[in-house]
Amino acid sequence: MDFQQIIAAALSRGGHYADIYIEHTVLQNVELQDGRVSQAQQSVLHGAGIRVVCGEQTGYAYTMDLSQPSLMHAARFAASIGDGNFCAPHCTVCADEILPRPDTSEPQQLEGCEAAALLLKIQERACATDPRIVRVKASLSQRTQQIQFLNSLGEEYTDLRPRTSLFVSIVMEQGEQTQMGFASRMMQHGAEMLTDELVDEVTHEAISRTAFLFDATRIDGGEMPVVMAAGASGILLHEAIGHAFEADFIRQGTSIFSDRLGTEICDPSITIVDDGTQEGDAGRLRWDDEGTAGQRTVLVEKGRLVSFMHDRISAKHFGVAPTGNGRRQSFRHTPQPRMRSTYMLAGETPPDDIIRSVRRGILAQTFTNGQVQIGAGDFTFYMKQGYLIEDGRLTQPLRDLNIIGNGPQALRDICLVGNDLKLDHSASMCGKGGQTVPVSQGLPTVLIKKLVVG
Repeated sequence: MDFQQIIAAALSRGGHYADIYIEHTVLQNVELQDGRVSQAQQSVLHGAGIRVVCGEQTGYAYTMDLSQPSLMHAARFAASIGDGNFCAPHCTVCADEILPRPDTSEPQQLEGCEAAALLLKIQERACATDPRIVRVKASLSQRTQQIQFLNSLGEEYTDLRPRTSLFVSIVMEQGEQTQMGFASRMMQHGAEMLTDELVDEVTHEAISRTAFLFDATRIDGGEMPVVMAAGASGILLHEAIGHAFEADFIRQGTSIFSDRLGTEICDPSITIVDDGTQEGDAGRLRWDDEGTAGQRTVLVEKGRLVSFMHDRISAKHFGVAPTGNGRRQSFRHTPQPRMRSTYMLAGETPPDDIIRSVRRGILAQTFTNGQVQIGAGDFTFYMKQGYLIEDGRLTQPLRDLNIIGNGPQALRDICLVGNDLKLDHSASMCGKGGQTVPVSQGLPTVLIKKLVVG
């Protein structure tokens, strides 16, 4: 394969940069419900995307035919979009070339019958734990992605990215009440991550979250202090604040932080990073999807906004180095600035002291979904479980409450940061611009002075 000839074709219409992203991904998914395999799928994603950047224009084309003529055709197509002279080509589809295997240890894979046996074991263990369980649903997803990348700067890499996800959902009945809870894990490992300890941990977490709901209730709404529990509450950091640090929103001027670089935006006790170097983390990237080495990027340092998350295009626009945040869903998609693993560093306050400082408020522990307006940062999150705090003590279990606020204001209103940072490795996929990518997040226990609870 003459890649230099393909790059030359991509740059033939005046482009100043071009890259080729080749992918071969195998995805296997097995789902068990009521003791039977309800779904078993295997799919293969195979192809290449070619990008051309010409001034402020970007051209992109992809093909599932990895032959030299087809890649040349795609390169010329991307070049024509780049200079604004669109000429639609005819593309054939095949899959006759497989990428060379990167020099990386082979991830373990469970065959379909082995995956089904594991899920059945989860159901049996769960039902033996609590007689109130009436339904168990479990699924196992295994993905192996091979990447080959090269660009017009002479940079290239190959990478092997395994990903394994385990999901357990529990339905319980108690009297006339029916409750449902779930738990999940997702890591950049093969099936070797599915140890007995992890399987038991996820199963019992799903059971305890479900059982918790029978004693939980709702409270009257209003503005009050909210303690965000360590770990899963990091979803608030990701959604309500993190997206506003992605440099395409900064470039467009739609982020509330567009003109705040170098200024103090929160308490000096707060440092926030976006990290692509955490071993095994779902958001880990040895290289991002446009060839930048994985790295740890400090976004907020001691309360001061010091960096945004950049891909190559935004970095060139702002005259800075890319931060390794250029990500794409597949070879069919163009890269864009995306989070990897976004978390707040631990502070100095013990979490029990944070609880004791609250006269009346809530402790928010787990969330199911939410809505965020990225420009202004206004958000609504649905809290699945937590506790009422009265006179510095956890009292009534709570469930099914909305938490409403503004992300930048909530960041400014964080007044205590716990010493118990926890990364959440639940199966989290982040959507943006029609693309989804795996991410993770984390948070120590923090106290937000006031949010609307309802």
